[in-house]
Amino acid sequence: MRKNKPEWLVALGLLIGAALTGLFVFAPSANRVAGGPIVAGDVAWMLTATALVLLMTPGLSFFYGGMVQKKNVISTMLQSFIAMGVVSLVWVIVGFSLAFGDSLGGIIGNPWTYFMFNGVGGATHPDLSPTIPLALFAMFQLKFAIITPALITGSFAERVRFASYMVFIVLFTLFIYAPLAHMTWHPEGLLRQWGVLDFAGGTVVHMSAGFAALAGALFLGPRKVKLANEIHAPANIPFVLLGTGMLWFGWFGFNAGSALAANETAVLAFCATNTASAAAMLAWVFFDAVRGRRPSALGASIGAVVGLVAITPAAGYVTIPASIAIGAAAAIVSNLAVYWKSKTTLDDTLDVFPCHGVGGMVGMIATGLLADKVGLVHGDPTIFIRHLLTIIGAGVFAFSGSYLLYLISDTLITFRVRTEQEDKGLDLSQHAESIGAEV
Repeated sequence: MRKNKPEWLVALGLLIGAALTGLFVFAPSANRVAGGPIVAGDVAWMLTATALVLLMTPGLSFFYGGMVQKKNVISTMLQSFIAMGVVSLVWVIVGFSLAFGDSLGGIIGNPWTYFMFNGVGGATHPDLSPTIPLALFAMFQLKFAIITPALITGSFAERVRFASYMVFIVLFTLFIYAPLAHMTWHPEGLLRQWGVLDFAGGTVVHMSAGFAALAGALFLGPRKVKLANEIHAPANIPFVLLGTGMLWFGWFGFNAGSALAANETAVLAFCATNTASAAAMLAWVFFDAVRGRRPSALGASIGAVVGLVAITPAAGYVTIPASIAIGAAAAIVSNLAVYWKSKTTLDDTLDVFPCHGVGGMVGMIATGLLADKVGLVHGDPTIFIRHLLTIIGAGVFAFSGSYLLYLISDTLITFRVRTEQEDKGLDLSQHAESIGAEV
């Protein structure tokens, strides 16, 4: 196994820092576009929604942390928490500009448009944030960018080097997340112009994370416990329940906030979000019972999250009764996907691809089927077909691009921990910390 070369990171960090400083000094002034007046009610709601979405990342850390082995709880939770720091800075420097800057061919934003948040302030933007400050819109979108790489961590939990993971999330945010966000949500984005509907991130967040998770699991290979067919109990089921509650609560900001205003669309998305999650939770539990399994807190929690995932792209476009069907269908499909995955050698530790990747695809298909006025059930196959093509294209892009980024990260710092470190646990081997006797 290669030796780590931390001096590479130091030199790279200094080089990038110097380059960014130079770019900032010589960066052209942003072309500020005047928007309309600020609507106080929209600002109040979007401040709340932004805070709710950020809460989802600590919620995810509890959700994931409760599922792993006791010796990896801290490392797993920290991988989610650290994304709040890393992605926040990347977003301010250039990430927001790549996602929402002036469009370059509908694929990516111009890095100069909002470089170092130049031009991102208290004024509205006519296209991106017509009734709220552009800075608030940027902060709301940041929270989506934060949780996406955090979602991926569940696939390679218990076997990754922390420093290499930090390199990966920077690269993922710049080269996978930002282009998908631009293509999907920017007014001139390729998929947006094509008519693809993704209300709050079925493609941008969940499919991208799911396919990146699949690539990571394949790149790193299985853990020793997987190879030995060892079964371990989750470290702390109450952590999972707590994380689920925080995710469900925060998801109201995730979906309803994507209306970008305090209006009827936000209310519809709010109702659809709760209904789909409830339907999925019950569908998962009942489906387990039909298959001869006892109802479990873990199953109920996973089912609820799958429902939240599936309704995300459809939340502002479908009726509330339709959200019941979406949640229930996603729970059954993801439940089967988890079961089928368990019969393979693939070691997606916390089933990120079966739940987020598959759940996101179910949601995108359902949106193409049921979207108000333009879905397949209304007689027009156009959007449905384009959603199917988007699933294929986005899946290939996220999977292949992420696999390449794993290779790059692994070249800089070996991605997988040594055997003895895996045996010891990542809490001690990566962070010199331990939860002690109680969890």
